[in-house]
Amino acid sequence: MSTTDKKTKSTKPKETPAGRWLSYRPEIKVLDCTIRDGGLMNNHHFDDGVVKSVYAACVEGGIDYMEIGYKASRKGIKMGEHGPWKYCLEDDLRRIVGENKTDLKLAVMADAERCDYHEDIPPKKESVIDMVRVATYINQIPTALDMIKDAQDKGYETTVNLMAASTIPERELTEGLELLAGSDTKAIYVVDSFGALYSEQVHYLVRKYLQYAKEAGKEVGIHAHNNLQLGFANTIEAIIEGANMLDATMAGLGRGAGNCPMELLISFLHNPKYNLRPVLQCVQNHIEPLRVKLLWGFDLPYMLTGMLNQHPRAAMKFKAGDGKGDIAEFYDAIIEEQ
Repeated sequence: MSTTDKKTKSTKPKETPAGRWLSYRPEIKVLDCTIRDGGLMNNHHFDDGVVKSVYAACVEGGIDYMEIGYKASRKGIKMGEHGPWKYCLEDDLRRIVGENKTDLKLAVMADAERCDYHEDIPPKKESVIDMVRVATYINQIPTALDMIKDAQDKGYETTVNLMAASTIPERELTEGLELLAGSDTKAIYVVDSFGALYSEQVHYLVRKYLQYAKEAGKEVGIHAHNNLQLGFANTIEAIIEGANMLDATMAGLGRGAGNCPMELLISFLHNPKYNLRPVLQCVQNHIEPLRVKLLWGFDLPYMLTGMLNQHPRAAMKFKAGDGKGDIAEFYDAIIEEQ
């Protein structure tokens, strides 16, 4: 090799895969589900000040969507058992957001077979809500498809959260995705309901969902729980594979071990439209003070149910006691139920 050849080789700039993290993906949308998912820890009894603070943080922080609660059936309810964010009536919504003349879009979740959606979800022109998120287990997909059509016909955006992805047999998942891809929903979510997924499983599921979603012009989303301290990490893994709809909550507030923390997510995304400061203020002033009572976040009982791919109800019951339970005995008990 000549001296000239050596010089040419030595001066050629090196390419590095790290460079792609210096930019951002503008198609990504972030959805805050603090009040909806967090409401599972207090029967939706948030006072207005907390809900307003989350709303303000989402507006000022440039968050794309805020899921403010559920649309649940009111038949047979016990007065006062649940707070207003279980039902999201228009008067309650407008008390917090007025006419919501902001760029923030508002969402509610409607569980398949737990919502009288024909009656309880009004036409979009009568509501400040922009999006209906349909939550469904694999066996409820026929109902979910009708809910999606009902909401679309009324003028709403829709997504569908396919619950407990870690428990769905492969053949059923394939058939379910084929049906959901044929609907008019905006996005199909991978939902790690039990906080049981590891990165390899997230990669596989997001790729599989994308096979059906992208061809139909839909996005894939991720809703992660933190039982194994992987809520944030698994959200990143989903982003890498192409998920563009991302769920997170302030300080990770959510059922049991909680969710991917919003403050971590938007600081990771590098998109200048997102502003971390109002999120930090909301967490400090309104969310962290709730931790003493609501007791969400990583803890050994939640770790164990996640490790065993179980619903966290047993861990929630354990933690609701006097706090003096024997963790080894709890482990033995849930192992026996496997």
